[in-house]
Amino acid sequence: MAWNGVFPATTTKLKPDGSVDINATQAGLDRLITSGVSGVIVLPMLGENASLTQSERDRVVTAAKEVVAGRVPLLSGLAQLSTDDAVQAAKTYQRLGAEGMMVFPSLAYRTDRRETIAWYKAIAAASDLPIMIYNNPIAYRVDVDVETLKSLSDIAKIVAIKEETGDIRRVTDLFNAFGDRFDIFCGVDDLLLESVALGAVGWVSGMTNAWPIECVKLFNLAKGGKFAEALRLYRILTPAFHLDTDVKLVQYIKLAEHLTYGASLAVRAPRLPVEGAELAHAEAVIRKTIADLAAFG
Repeated sequence: MAWNGVFPATTTKLKPDGSVDINATQAGLDRLITSGVSGVIVLPMLGENASLTQSERDRVVTAAKEVVAGRVPLLSGLAQLSTDDAVQAAKTYQRLGAEGMMVFPSLAYRTDRRETIAWYKAIAAASDLPIMIYNNPIAYRVDVDVETLKSLSDIAKIVAIKEETGDIRRVTDLFNAFGDRFDIFCGVDDLLLESVALGAVGWVSGMTNAWPIECVKLFNLAKGGKFAEALRLYRILTPAFHLDTDVKLVQYIKLAEHLTYGASLAVRAPRLPVEGAELAHAEAVIRKTIADLAAFG
């Protein structure tokens, strides 16, 4: 299975009491798909995966399968503590209808290279689903680097890398090491144009939740080689894209969704709504982006 295009890492909509709002989550997914995204990823870090119970995760995947209805590929994030739990989750997500998984490293422990390889091999063996490796060493302190991937390149079910090291040189290093063996996805919003210029075929995006039409347009302009036109739009969106790299990206992206189309601001503890100077700064950035996009047309 070849994946490409814009695959938003979707937020999980919550009610004011913190419970999962399935109807709102489905509505958000439908909005993304009708806006032209190429795939959707439920239960990413942005979807507050680690703060949900397994029962809630299963409900989200089931609800997503219902609303996506085969229109685009449906991936589920897989974020677990132990290998046994990860293996069981992989089997469950396949049974519930996911068509792929974006797999985190273990959240319990900073695995070394040998352990990281064993982790991904065990999950790959647990189901028939293709896997996108979520490589975010900044957040999780585990780097699935070129040397690690050499030991995973013979696992056919590992098909893609969400590249989120923050080092744009990694994209070229991956192509030089593996050619087209893996689908390389930009995993951070404010490196999108640079990543596509270096050959990335997809984008796992956070701020697409707020501006799906504009983000799809940006990606398509870049993939079409129309970099001068893409750059104008990229410069407008980049201040908001910077919010995607902050530790409070969940709160900030939900704020952007709220200001653009009225989605809920609710987050699951231990996250709390932003307030004070943080709220003022994020809101100013988002409102300016809304105004600049309107002027851009």
